Amino acid sequence: MKPVKLTISAFGPYADITEIDFERLGGQGLYLITGDTGSGKTTIFDAIAYALYGEASGDVRKADMFRSRYAGEETPTFVEFIFDYRGKRYTVKRNPEYQRPKGRGKGYTLQRAGAQLYYPDGREPVSRSKEVTRAVTELIGLDRKQFTQIAMIAQGEFMKILRAESKQKKEIFRKLFHTEIFEKIVRELENRKSEKGKVLERMKTECRMIVSGAAIPKDCENEACLNAIKYPAVSGQRCLRGG
Repeated sequence: MKPVKLTISAFGPYADITEIDFERLGGQGLYLITGDTGSGKTTIFDAIAYALYGEASGDVRKADMFRSRYAGEETPTFVEFIFDYRGKRYTVKRNPEYQRPKGRGKGYTLQRAGAQLYYPDGREPVSRSKEVTRAVTELIGLDRKQFTQIAMIAQGEFMKILRAESKQKKEIFRKLFHTEIFEKIVRELENRKSEKGKVLERMKTECRMIVSGAAIPKDCENEACLNAIKYPAVSGQRCLRGG
């Protein structure tokens, strides 16, 4: 996924509408966001994560904390994120729940949380927060936790991926490099091996039962006769006495 443009309005410390055009920063897809403490660096990460998944990039900020305390009452709170994925351009827009002035009269009314995901082929956009989150996760193949671990390194979050358990890292890199097909091949080979093993065990059991039930005449002592009784299909011989 490659970020194209981020629009933030009355979100966190950003009181007014702020636009970040990533295309003006070059086409390498790797960006360093720097600045003084409290200048709004982490909020940029939060805005991207919120647009995609409805949650901040970290575990501290919640959706009901996103409305900027510095914004004017008439300024709407929302985040719009435009990104490219596999050569196609998508737009996702969200707004948290917050109190806004009434359109008519005095007082305030509750602005409900909303979300929309717009596709490049003109199909009907996805709406509702949970549906948008589900669609984004299916589209880019990463959930919110995995995305914040590999696509964005937020302040204080870098060591989490380094200290993650091997199983968690394996899952992240599998989705990142799309190696699910190889996992399916391994599972299929393991299933085939298991089935063949079961067949082999049944054959061994049947052979043991046949051997255990074979009756050997007391006067049959020569080796050829014994082999013919124990393994008639292998030896191709018959017992010379009584057989």
